[in-house]
Amino acid sequence: MKKHIHLIAAARPNFMKIAPLYHALKKVAWANPVIVHTGQHYDVNMSDAFFADLRLPEPDIHLGIGSGTHAEQTGQVMIAYEEMLNDQKPDMVIVVGDVNSTIACTLAAAKISYGRMGEGQAGQSRTASSVNEEDRPMIAHLEAGLRSFDRSMPEEINRLATDVLADILWTPSPDADQNLLKEGVAPHKIVRVGNIMIDSLEMLRHKIEELSIHMDLGLTKKEYGVVTLHRPSNVDNPAVLQGLCESLNRISQMLPLVFPVHPRTRKNLEKTGLMDSLAGNKRLFLLEPQSYIKFMNLVFNCRMVITDSGGIQEETTYLGIPCLTMRPNTERPATIHEGTNKLCRTDQVVEQAETILSGGTRHRTVPEFWDGKTSGRIIESIKSFMQIP
Repeated sequence: MKKHIHLIAAARPNFMKIAPLYHALKKVAWANPVIVHTGQHYDVNMSDAFFADLRLPEPDIHLGIGSGTHAEQTGQVMIAYEEMLNDQKPDMVIVVGDVNSTIACTLAAAKISYGRMGEGQAGQSRTASSVNEEDRPMIAHLEAGLRSFDRSMPEEINRLATDVLADILWTPSPDADQNLLKEGVAPHKIVRVGNIMIDSLEMLRHKIEELSIHMDLGLTKKEYGVVTLHRPSNVDNPAVLQGLCESLNRISQMLPLVFPVHPRTRKNLEKTGLMDSLAGNKRLFLLEPQSYIKFMNLVFNCRMVITDSGGIQEETTYLGIPCLTMRPNTERPATIHEGTNKLCRTDQVVEQAETILSGGTRHRTVPEFWDGKTSGRIIESIKSFMQIP
């Protein structure tokens, strides 16, 4: 009998992570992968276009949650997904990354019971001891063990709680292994599989390289930068956002910048009146959010990246492109220790951009298992944990 495996997708980076694993699972005789789209990101360019780019079918299940506060999103996903669990009874639930849907689906799966009640009748309350791990799906967390050590970040809370509850922790790098061991996670639960984002990149490399988005904008290869900003710490505080806009305007005089504007960022730029200061700059190209292939084509051909995203730190490390991350910390230290990433404050970014443009970048290496073969290692791990011959 095939193993019924739920792949949870919610926000933009999740789609990139489930795609290569979905395709790998479809090739094995023992697996039935099911895509569960929670709808946490509902903008067309932030979700549906990604499914098309990554050759994913329409989601088998769409919870349609939409936006809301952290508590609202988490609670609504838990309620909706619990119903799906009771209806479908999957053998495994795979969650990825660190968004609200990650912890919400983990909590729902960890608390579900498929009906083996022990003593007593159906419908009666169950004690904790009457619910064992065989009553629920196995839970696996892909991209486990990453830590920023900053609990003011909602993502850090999601990561910590998910890793406590998951049965299998698939990590991308040695620092993630060590973080989990220090937190008391049993070593047998930890499996380093590498970086699934690189699988997606390599899977679509030929399509990415076919495009020339920069030329459509009148730009020259390696003579422009790419900007992405969306984290609340950067875009929700008007003073911080103003400082970033001033820095981007200054950097654009040295190097033209392409800035696909996240919906949250656009809303705050318009609310604070800062959009006009950017829109009037002929060397700053403001775009709508791009599909994965189009965005990565911009990154492939750029000179440098300014971001507060997590995934782009990894992709630029793999590609050898200098990256300035507008955050005080990162849950991906391998991108700094081995890669091309550098943490940067708002008041430092102009100077750091000047350093990059003057050729002041260091040699980089690519971390182990960031090789486009992570999904294959995950398949072997699933077979081992589920005792599949």
